[in-house]
Amino acid sequence: MGTFEALTLFLVMLPLAAMPSSSVALVVARSVSSGRASGVFSALGIVAGDLIFVAMALVGMSVLAEWLGALFSVAKYCGGIYLIWLGVGILRSKSSLETQSIPTSKASYVADFLAGIFLTLGDVKAILFYASLFPTLIDMKQVGLSEAVAIGLITIVTVGGVKLTYAIFASRIVESLRHKVSSDLPRKLGGTLMIGCGSVLVTKA
Repeated sequence: MGTFEALTLFLVMLPLAAMPSSSVALVVARSVSSGRASGVFSALGIVAGDLIFVAMALVGMSVLAEWLGALFSVAKYCGGIYLIWLGVGILRSKSSLETQSIPTSKASYVADFLAGIFLTLGDVKAILFYASLFPTLIDMKQVGLSEAVAIGLITIVTVGGVKLTYAIFASRIVESLRHKVSSDLPRKLGGTLMIGCGSVLVTKA
């Protein structure tokens, strides 16, 4: 894969990653309700899920992914239910943003990471997207280890960079509005977004 192909892939994936989606909503929701670090770990989970799909597409496993549709469905429903449960928990929380303790435990961050993976793996059509995108931009017969690493890095930079940007800006907005709006507003917004993400994950085809 030459420089031109790599740049083209980067320019194609960057705006796609920036488009409003359930993954963007998840990152924003976690940043708003639980702090920037939670948004960052959710973004890392999303990147990990995308890397799994990229790897499967590169080794020609899109057909296998269709055969394993039931497994992906389980991941989709488990992830959706988890996100809804998390959103309801946020909405039922009595503490305001001023007094709410931001989760800093490893378990909390692992949960955020898993939420990102669940949300991504729940969209099995993503692997079909990658499987159709790569052949149009890359000579798949020439893809070796170095090309696979380069594609992985492009995925990390585009998907991860965009999601991290959303997490940073969302947390900054909350900080700037902390004393200007009801302290419960960010919590309610975050919980509602989480429930919305979970509902989309469970109901979408």
